[in-house]
Amino acid sequence: METIFSTLKINLFDAHLIQQHLLPWYDKNRRVLPWRALPGHKPNVYHVWLSEIMLQQTTVPTVIPYFLNFIRLWPTVHALSEASLDDILHAWQGLGYYARARNLFKCAQEIATLYKGDFPSSESTLLTLPGIGPYTAAAIAAIAFEKNTSPLDGNIERVLSRVYAIDTPLPTSKSLLKNLARHHTPFQRLGDYAQALMDLGSLVCTPKNPTCFVCPLKDFCRAFQKGKAEIYPLKEEASLKPTRTLDAFWIESKSGALLLEKRPHKGLLGGLVMVPIPYLNKNEENLFFKEEALPLKGVVSHTFTHFHLKVRVLKSFIERDNLSLLENQFWCPLAKISEQALPTLMKKIMRHVL
Repeated sequence: METIFSTLKINLFDAHLIQQHLLPWYDKNRRVLPWRALPGHKPNVYHVWLSEIMLQQTTVPTVIPYFLNFIRLWPTVHALSEASLDDILHAWQGLGYYARARNLFKCAQEIATLYKGDFPSSESTLLTLPGIGPYTAAAIAAIAFEKNTSPLDGNIERVLSRVYAIDTPLPTSKSLLKNLARHHTPFQRLGDYAQALMDLGSLVCTPKNPTCFVCPLKDFCRAFQKGKAEIYPLKEEASLKPTRTLDAFWIESKSGALLLEKRPHKGLLGGLVMVPIPYLNKNEENLFFKEEALPLKGVVSHTFTHFHLKVRVLKSFIERDNLSLLENQFWCPLAKISEQALPTLMKKIMRHVL
């Protein structure tokens, strides 16, 4: 680390300068967020944890209404631990990355049972809990408990990459940036400092069109001095996502019900409710509807983390409601579909059909 820091000509004075300029800026410009404690108030650990899980790969404006709904439905970690997973998935629908919701439930249960509702304060112990990775553990420890940890999210990576004009592209530079984050962590106001870096990256040091002239760090930001702030952080060329094409079956009964399936809890769209998509089930069982189904015009497009999806929707009507169904299949009245835990893909299919 010393060799890298000497190459970049980084010293303790740089860290002190950043702290000296950043915290006063934060005191004047901090975002008011529903999970963030007001100045002088102790953070609510449950709120910090819940927000950090929701903010994984999701923007603040998207998260706010979900967060408010969750704390209305389940105001404490004990209340969340006693909920049903189906109810949690239903409240989560539209937020995406549903493994987060399943891990949220598991984590709440562990906190309630193993820790009697009190979140552990150490970064290492937080890392043992479901759904909590290195960034989330460091963020909770710093923000909720004022621990000497160094959370590193996309905003903080961008700020540090620009301040020091890091020429090593991400993700290769992550270890260097982590060391830089540790090097810059102050001894006081650790939670405020972490949130100040996040706010600076979100409000000023943005991915595109950063407003460098109002940045509190501009006088010693190397990327700004080069006039090249927007090119940082450098990133390795991403590989193209493959595209898959699947068939989905919209099967209505004579009584006005739709055939639905509850997905297995493990795997893609785990625990959520969909129309039958045989390929996702990896079996061809019980396709009594396949021969009579006719394709609708057009396709439904959707993107998952690792691939794009094109879905052809086939529709048919079944005369009988008393057909033998698989254990995870059921008929749902069309008027009550919205009561199910539906992923965004299912909502797109509904719009395509209806």
